[in-house]
Amino acid sequence: MTTTPQGNGLKIMVIDDSSTIRRSAEIFLTQAGYQVVLAEDGFDALAKINDHQPSLIFCDILMPRLDGYQTCALIKKSAKFHSTPVLMLSSKDGLFDRARGAMVGSAAYLTKPFTKDSLLTAVREHTAAASAQ
Repeated sequence: MTTTPQGNGLKIMVIDDSSTIRRSAEIFLTQAGYQVVLAEDGFDALAKINDHQPSLIFCDILMPRLDGYQTCALIKKSAKFHSTPVLMLSSKDGLFDRARGAMVGSAAYLTKPFTKDSLLTAVREHTAAASAQ
């Protein structure tokens, strides 16, 4: 397996309680040349985020213990990670869900199940926007 150079070694965190979603995202992102950090829920993510310092975070909304909105809000309150793009992942595609995500600081909203193309397009858009700032 060869990795394409487009990822430039950027580190991306995927927070999702579904092992299938985590594994799919990991395969798609790794093949594109990104480094991937996986977290099972918000608490797991918060424990790992400081050590790994991801450039971009995908965060599921419906998770046990600490949901995606709470996790995103906590990440955005951190001075260190305030500017890190957080993209919400959800099987729900309602206006209310998107608005609530935006209210807690989410940069975008990706509906599950996502395709490899939609995932990589979201990464390119938000890492380019972050590096342009």
